[in-house]
Amino acid sequence: MTTSTVLYHGNLRTICTHLDSGSQIITDAPKDNQGNGEAFSPTDLMATSLASCMLTVMGIKAKEMNIDLKSTKAEVTKVMIAAPRRIGAIHVTIHFPQTEGMADEKNRELLRRTAMTCPVYHSLHPEIEKIVEFIF
Repeated sequence: MTTSTVLYHGNLRTICTHLDSGSQIITDAPKDNQGNGEAFSPTDLMATSLASCMLTVMGIKAKEMNIDLKSTKAEVTKVMIAAPRRIGAIHVTIHFPQTEGMADEKNRELLRRTAMTCPVYHSLHPEIEKIVEFIF
């Protein structure tokens, strides 16, 4: 079954539609690559997907542990390199709220390990450096 469609809208912009939900994401080429930078670039989405995946799998684990991760926030920095132009590194800093259960180091370690099992992390090319910081 098809997951999504991507329509080239012109002027280096695409419209991506998730078929199950109908939700859409617009991408735009970045300013440093002939675009307007008015939306996520495809490589921005790739880097952001890593953090989103990590938060999702941690959310599943936290639910099993009866820990509320609501308001947990990830900051993502994508580092591009040349020859060929590609993502060289993704930095993810995850900030956790001060909620019940987060003071326990055992719980923190379990969430750290869970984050590193996310499918996006393991799908990225091994040459992409992944730097992850957890702030509790």
